[in-house]
Amino acid sequence: MRAATCASAACLVVLLLGVLAGRPDAAVLGVAPLLLAVRALHGRPAGPVRARFEAGDVDDDPDARGGGGRLHATLRLEGPGRWAAVTTTRQGRRGTEVLVRLADERRLPVVARTVRTGPQEVATAVVQGVGLDGASVAEPTPPVTRSTVVLPATTPLLDLPLPSRLRGLTGPHESRRPGEGGGLRDVHPWAPGDRLRRIDWRVTARRSPDLRELYVRREHAQAEAVVVLVVDSRDDVGPDPRTWRGSVAPRPQDATSLDRARQAAASLARAYLAAGDRVGLDDLGVRRRPVPPGGGRRQLDRIRHALALTAPEGEPAARLRPPRLPSGALVVVFSTFLDDESAAVAARWRTAGHRVVAVDVLPRLRASGLYDRERLALRMMTLTREDRMAELADQDVELVTWRDEPAVALRVLARRAQRRAGAGVAR
Repeated sequence: MRAATCASAACLVVLLLGVLAGRPDAAVLGVAPLLLAVRALHGRPAGPVRARFEAGDVDDDPDARGGGGRLHATLRLEGPGRWAAVTTTRQGRRGTEVLVRLADERRLPVVARTVRTGPQEVATAVVQGVGLDGASVAEPTPPVTRSTVVLPATTPLLDLPLPSRLRGLTGPHESRRPGEGGGLRDVHPWAPGDRLRRIDWRVTARRSPDLRELYVRREHAQAEAVVVLVVDSRDDVGPDPRTWRGSVAPRPQDATSLDRARQAAASLARAYLAAGDRVGLDDLGVRRRPVPPGGGRRQLDRIRHALALTAPEGEPAARLRPPRLPSGALVVVFSTFLDDESAAVAARWRTAGHRVVAVDVLPRLRASGLYDRERLALRMMTLTREDRMAELADQDVELVTWRDEPAVALRVLARRAQRRAGAGVAR
């Protein structure tokens, strides 16, 4: 606007000098620029443009490596001007610059793609009113930001391992206890308390033709599995080891270990809950009230929301004892196992009699571009971690690597666990 004002003044001076000097050619030179400057002054922004984000949603993307998706929001512009320049950024990176026509009000869709989960910034927008022909611009508005919480997506899984002991009086699995609803347990002589409809007349006629003794069919009782998902939120590392110190943030297109842990836990929760089992959630990094084991669709929503809000919170205090678990529960630990804390807790749960599955969520590391000393440190860390995982396997903790084929690995554990009829899992 200051440039248009100065140009108008200069053209007016040229016009007056041409008139006073009797030089019409010089006066004509100042007329056209003066008219354009007056037009620009007349079409300048009459006031600031107001910008705000309206609520959007998140589309789950099953192809996202960390279980993210597409983030949607709507930027609403209001102002008296005709044009507005919009500049968007996301996580410190420049996004889109557009010039839009503004007729008192305008709504612009904003879409961002992410492979990350948890609290996410959709976009930050700065808006400026623009006059006719771009000759003048208004002061930029204060930045407006839209954030949302991206819930972890789920991966279809096949067969799943079960705990060594099943609980409850009903459920989708056969237990070791005699009852009703399951497969044939045995055929036994009739005893007080057996129901008459359980009498097997064919076996009775074969074993006792004179009907002095009756035989009944006994079945296995149906029961449910209790699964506790334990996420280690102390580490949130990406595939680039140079970002592990925290001075450089991981790239937005890289899924971190915590993103993988959220996706893995949500996938297992959905599969177990769909089978009719009860699932709970706990966190090794933060001491807060866990999500107690439960079933149903609402339990899956609670677990996914709790997983999305799971994040490192400073230096956690050392645990004197592992978190308490329901008796006979299957424990699934999601961790990078970069230190001894999570491995020690998993080993103690196994010693207490629980079946423990350790899920390795460390991303596939990129060693390109590292200095020699960084390569050496990475090699030492890898060897120490491999020794730690081997010790877990020696203590009968079953291992699954999420970055390979987790559905196949879990199916192998489930089939390895199949025993005779009436047992929850194989050992």
